[in-house]
Amino acid sequence: MALPFDILDRLVSRPQTFQPVYRFSKNSFTMSEQPGEAVPAAQKGSWASFLKSLAGFTGDLSSMTAPPFILSPTSLTEFPAYWCERPELFAKIADGKNEEERALAVLRWFISTLKGQYTSRNESMGSEKKLFYGYWPATAERGGKTTLVVEQVSHHPPITAYRIANEEKGVVLTGHNAQKTSFSGGSIIVKQVGHAVLTVRLPSGDVEEYLITLPRLRIDGLWYGSPYIELTDTSYIQSSSGWLSQIDYKGKGYFSGKSHSFKATVTPPAHLYRQPHVIEGTWHSTSRDVRTGAIFHDVTTPKEEVTVAPIGEQGEWESRRLWNVVAKGIRDGDFDTAAKDKSRIENEQRQRRRDELSAGTKWELKHFKHIESCPTYERLGKLFSVNPPTEDGYDYLNNGPHT
Repeated sequence: MALPFDILDRLVSRPQTFQPVYRFSKNSFTMSEQPGEAVPAAQKGSWASFLKSLAGFTGDLSSMTAPPFILSPTSLTEFPAYWCERPELFAKIADGKNEEERALAVLRWFISTLKGQYTSRNESMGSEKKLFYGYWPATAERGGKTTLVVEQVSHHPPITAYRIANEEKGVVLTGHNAQKTSFSGGSIIVKQVGHAVLTVRLPSGDVEEYLITLPRLRIDGLWYGSPYIELTDTSYIQSSSGWLSQIDYKGKGYFSGKSHSFKATVTPPAHLYRQPHVIEGTWHSTSRDVRTGAIFHDVTTPKEEVTVAPIGEQGEWESRRLWNVVAKGIRDGDFDTAAKDKSRIENEQRQRRRDELSAGTKWELKHFKHIESCPTYERLGKLFSVNPPTEDGYDYLNNGPHT
């Protein structure tokens, strides 16, 4: 079981069970004062042992095992669905009349994904071979159906590749994601590995590309049993048209600042003598254009969950079928059943890997092909001196269930 998002879901996304150490309102916050206050009495021992192990651990935390009571009922494989919880914003990217409008539309959609991705996402029960398929139905506002294909493309380290597409609108997102985690100063520090590439098919037949890098994360509040997350540092969205969005994340300190704050600067290509757009606000609620004062993004309205097939109609490797017993056990509070079935699944997977190794066979990917260096990442990354200058990637094989 990989950290850190196992912890986040159980302790941050389920406030009916644990009160978070920080309770935010518009103008103030309060903080729990007793260590472990948010942890159930029966679990305080295992939580204390976990924190002790965490404090003495060096290297990547993904190999650690967290206490069973903080397991999530939802698989890590499902997390790419958060990229499209507001499918109308994804589709509207194609409606931009020029490069500037489309660059702003991409930024608006991206900022609107952050709340789902980093404050309410439900992850992760393991890094076993899994698939996840879903869709958002067609509507008059967003045109055709938006489809989702996700595959666990690596066990060690756990890497998830995904593709989201609204073919009718000509908007496609392809990417992969993993995490490198460490413990420092009482916090979990997460370096996200991977990137996403968004393509937009224009009426002319040309294709506009956007390279999207991922923010870093910091998880605080562990001492109180109520982790909360902040995005840190800077991420970028570089368009093939030359427009660049630089997003700076500013989290809440102990005594100052506002949680989940960001500032995005959208800069035109060098040949255009225009003032940059500056957007400021909080990514989990609203933001405004600094120059005009107009609302830029608003995620206080309801999101739209992805639609998936009933479990009985899913294949054996599809996430919700594979982890059905585990998920039910966690939701019902039957952690013994959940832990036993999780161990069964993982042991079967390990045996399959041993069999593959002894037979000299390779774990074949189903929907994606690994490439050593992503040409789009390298080409667009040069425009803003991306670091690292090269990165691997996963090409979609156009063989998902929606094709």
